[in-house]
Amino acid sequence: MADAAAAQLNDPVARRRIKRRAVVASTVGTTIEWYDFFLYNTAAALVFGPLFFNNSSSGGVLLAFSTQFVGFAARPLGAAIFGHYGDRIGRKYSLVATLLIMGGATVLIGLLPTYDTIGVWAPVLLTVLRVLQGIGVGGEWGGSVLMAMEWGHRRQRGLMAAWPQAGVPIGLATGTFVVWAFAGPDFLNGGWRWPFIASIVLIAIGLVVRLTVLESPAFAAVRSSGKVVKLPLVETLKYQWRDVLKALFVRTAEQAPFYLFTSFVLVYGTQQLKLQRADLLLYLIVAALIGIVSVPFFGWLSDVLGRRLVYGAGVVLTGLYAFPYFALLDTRVGALVVLGMILGLVFHDMMYGPQAALISESFGTGVRYTGAGLGYQLASITAGGPAPLIATAVLAATGGTFWISIYIIGCAVVSLIALLLMHPKPPDEYDEHSEDGSTVPVVEGERAQA
Repeated sequence: MADAAAAQLNDPVARRRIKRRAVVASTVGTTIEWYDFFLYNTAAALVFGPLFFNNSSSGGVLLAFSTQFVGFAARPLGAAIFGHYGDRIGRKYSLVATLLIMGGATVLIGLLPTYDTIGVWAPVLLTVLRVLQGIGVGGEWGGSVLMAMEWGHRRQRGLMAAWPQAGVPIGLATGTFVVWAFAGPDFLNGGWRWPFIASIVLIAIGLVVRLTVLESPAFAAVRSSGKVVKLPLVETLKYQWRDVLKALFVRTAEQAPFYLFTSFVLVYGTQQLKLQRADLLLYLIVAALIGIVSVPFFGWLSDVLGRRLVYGAGVVLTGLYAFPYFALLDTRVGALVVLGMILGLVFHDMMYGPQAALISESFGTGVRYTGAGLGYQLASITAGGPAPLIATAVLAATGGTFWISIYIIGCAVVSLIALLLMHPKPPDEYDEHSEDGSTVPVVEGERAQA
């Protein structure tokens, strides 16, 4: 039976079908997880201040963004936990667990009583659920990009790893659309809950898709060889801590501006510019939809031109765009505001498309889930999480965006230096199993599926 399964996996037609299934499973799961995560970001900007912190002023927004940051802080913990199991047991089952944790926490947020009902316990429980969200999404990224990337040829890794990355704009667009659909007069009175509760439907869909996918051939080869790393986190921090730090810093220009472009913009647009919330949400949906095409495109382009060249162009353009971005928003003209939001996310996508392959190629198969995931998620603490907090505090203190633009430029400088120091690790013996026509080991428990 094992020989028949292996033969099927090595048949070119069957292999292409299985590869497509892996890409779909990774992208669908990532979409669901980021839908959940972005719901919180949007709600933190619009409703959590008055509902959970009994404050509708800038202080309430800051407190809401603080709980948002807690979720970012938990992401490296999720990367360490699920990186360990992903490098020891497999990518597939770790991804099933992250989906359940993330989705369950999101549904519970939608059911959570507010400050008026249970007092201080409302923000406490909200923070706990945000931590669970962070752990779930922290463990998600490494497994999803590796599941897709390790099923692809080395010459296609930029594109293959970019498909799960496209789950971010899909999740952003979907989550923002659902919030927009409920953003009527009753939004603060309970309308905000339904997007969170609706996540339960997406969880069911994601589980069905993920349970039908096979383990990646590269990890299957490691497991078949009996050379699974016992302590992936220790191994990574002992021998490749520099690569983890490079991954962290190279994300700074992508991570911090992204949350300014998608979360802080809602605060700035509604409170400072007095733009309509529904209009801003609609503009954000349009900008995010473009990312569904641009993220895989730039991943593919990195296969053609090189990761560092495409990524570096995105870093430089993001830095140059720091002042024009706010200038376009400040016009208060709808067409120029949406243009500003679109350009910001396109420059972000120039980095985000090749990013998964760029980071993952710094680590060997045996510790790739742990190393890539940890480096990727640590940037959540240093860049993504603090960005809306910093921008909100600066806006409150100065009343303007000059120093926020300087902050974006500083992020670009940090990433450019890290990018120049990054060098891909040569493919190891297990990566050969990702090549078309190679022998693909079959992991126990998956023979029947094959």
